[in-house]
Amino acid sequence: MEVVTSLPADTPLSLVAERVRRIEGLGFDTVHVSETVRDPFSVCAVATEHSSTVVIRTSMVVAFARSPMVTACAAWDLARFSGGRFHLGVASQVRGNMVGRYSVEWTEPVARLRDYVGAVRAIFEVFQSGGGLEYRGSHYTFTRLQPFFNPGPIDVAAPSIWTGGVNARMCALAGAVADGFVAHPTGSHPRMLAERVLPAVRAGAAECGRSDGGPRVVVVPKPITGRDEGALAVAREKARKELAFLYSTPAYRGTLDLLGFGHTATALSEAAGDKQWDRLTGLLTDEILDALVPQGVYADLPGVLAEWFGGVCEGIALDPPNDPRDDEEFGAMLARIRTSGGGGVSDDDVAV
Repeated sequence: MEVVTSLPADTPLSLVAERVRRIEGLGFDTVHVSETVRDPFSVCAVATEHSSTVVIRTSMVVAFARSPMVTACAAWDLARFSGGRFHLGVASQVRGNMVGRYSVEWTEPVARLRDYVGAVRAIFEVFQSGGGLEYRGSHYTFTRLQPFFNPGPIDVAAPSIWTGGVNARMCALAGAVADGFVAHPTGSHPRMLAERVLPAVRAGAAECGRSDGGPRVVVVPKPITGRDEGALAVAREKARKELAFLYSTPAYRGTLDLLGFGHTATALSEAAGDKQWDRLTGLLTDEILDALVPQGVYADLPGVLAEWFGGVCEGIALDPPNDPRDDEEFGAMLARIRTSGGGGVSDDDVAV
């Protein structure tokens, strides 16, 4: 089981090295770098320079704000610099952000992202082998790459390409074109995975005739953990606040509906719509919190995660402890998680 964590989105460049070294020291296999308030490629360059074993993966670069050529050049440099430890994660973002934040024309996102991935792969191939670039897709056309602008081959594999998604069509796209898929936190519950996400991923893989089993799947279930019951209780309240806000977004209500809490999803959305932010936390009861996310102290969490996700996925994301004094015990827990679950996606093994 690949163990993954995310670099805090607001990490300034001056702290990237320190935080990545700690993540690597804890025993994580992969660190995700998001695109929110920092340029992800700049963060990845610093993270790569100050690490030696951990995989650096963008999760996710906002694809449509950049030409596939710009993305391919940055990813190629990071693959070379990291010795093959860089993975490129790309995603579509939502219409409001693309139009209002990036001033980018909005077009059908699934078809456009499919074409985007195809274009990046075609550019990678020409970077490696030389020759002319001739790519004509539904949204992107590339017919010019003079030798002066070609960065040339690298002695490692081209970066693997990962996507994410919530709705069925975007999940199916991952099955068709991606090397890996990162499930959204609201799509990482075992029932959501079993009934909606993974069937769509498998359908996409089958439709395009993939023979490699489809993309690797990493889930982001937001586990609640701590060194003891007292720390676990504190972590529960922090998680309650975060999850209440997350599930107040109407597009993310699917898991609550599946678990029989649709009325709560509606109430959360109404409270958020009325900007009654103080109401959100109280709506997410202990019953709902227990049903939504796996929980346990460090000693117990590996077994809990194996019960929830054994055989379902190849990777799982967790947050590092806030208190560095927990690092040794937390690192031992990660080692147990790595060997206690995973093994790939199986229809028979999906926990519900």
